[in-house]
Amino acid sequence: MIRSLSVWWDDRIVGSLNLNEYGEPEFRYTAEWLTHNNAMPISVSLPLQAEVFSRRESLPFFEGLLPEESQRRDIAAALGISHKNAFKLLVELGGEIAGALSLWPEGIEPPVVTTTSNKPLSDKALVETVESLPLRPMLAGTEGLRLSLAGAQSKLPVVYKNGQVSLPAAGEPTTHIIKPPISRFEGTTENEAFCMRLAEVIGLSVAPVSILDVGEKPCLLVERYDRATNDAGETRRLHQEDFAQALGFTSDRKYTADGGPRLNDCFDLVRRATTRPAREVLKLLDAVLFNIIIGNADAHSKNFSLLYTDNGIILAPLYDLLSTVAYTELSPKFAMKIAKRSTLEEMKPKDIQAIAEQTGLTAPFIRRRMKDLAEATITAAPEITESFGERSIDRKVMQGFASAISGRAEQVLGLTE
Repeated sequence: MIRSLSVWWDDRIVGSLNLNEYGEPEFRYTAEWLTHNNAMPISVSLPLQAEVFSRRESLPFFEGLLPEESQRRDIAAALGISHKNAFKLLVELGGEIAGALSLWPEGIEPPVVTTTSNKPLSDKALVETVESLPLRPMLAGTEGLRLSLAGAQSKLPVVYKNGQVSLPAAGEPTTHIIKPPISRFEGTTENEAFCMRLAEVIGLSVAPVSILDVGEKPCLLVERYDRATNDAGETRRLHQEDFAQALGFTSDRKYTADGGPRLNDCFDLVRRATTRPAREVLKLLDAVLFNIIIGNADAHSKNFSLLYTDNGIILAPLYDLLSTVAYTELSPKFAMKIAKRSTLEEMKPKDIQAIAEQTGLTAPFIRRRMKDLAEATITAAPEITESFGERSIDRKVMQGFASAISGRAEQVLGLTE
């Protein structure tokens, strides 16, 4: 039975996740990492120290590397283990995760990856692979694959180069994420593609997206912001952690209503943790205002991240932008209350002062930024659909999202008058 996982950051072991005598996971940095010139903590919630971190201290970061909700339960069922056993799930899935880390059983080094380690999937194999995800999320149990990404939606990390999709070889960094449409809701690929491209067009930092035709199914292809590829085609991992991990909250507490982070906690985190907080706080404000405009009520603490770059810690590019209010089955209430309001419809012009108090910024600046983003949305939204040339998207559905979001932008504009 495996009782210890080495935590690798690139080619160095920085610590170990071990089961103690009671079967509880604990984390400890190695002495070598603590004395390394460029040593960094793996999480804001796990600062550099020689002492061991208890289960309560360790769990939010490491459990936060795993898929959530039904995805985690389905993976656990496919592997024949409990969905509550985060350590065993990491044993099975921890080879390729979000950020720069990888987890390997003690004594095993990550495999050496070569350019010939994998082969592109044929069109037929790609369709079969994507269609198998509902039964085997992350292709759990497939020999040689140990893949994990946080989130409750079906997705698959892949290597995407020269227009071809490959499954990663053992230890190989993936470059993109494929997100199939959610069968329960109409047009989720068109919805997210539109919102992500809109954010990019109006000047927000966002993970690049495109549409990938998988058979007759339009899937979202998201370029990983936590990966960097050089001119030689070599990909390296960049470290990242989501706000829930950084603030020490497990994924079942990602919502404020479940005792998770509040909006002011997120702004406080950015001020404490980023290298240039004045700039990053403004980027977070833009993200909050944009989510109001598009109607993304599911902007919880795992949908914002810190990215560890060569130039310091920044707010990661935005991801998982979806107009959730388009679906009546989903709650329209904000994941984190804004100015003590739960929906755009409840908001009044006077609430801008309350937003200022939550964010630590001035009301006149927030009012001006709301106006700018709303006007930019109204201008850009009608043209976004034409930026996608893929045959499989439903342009009428995407145009419907454009119209609804433009209407919300008009509402936001009214708050600034």
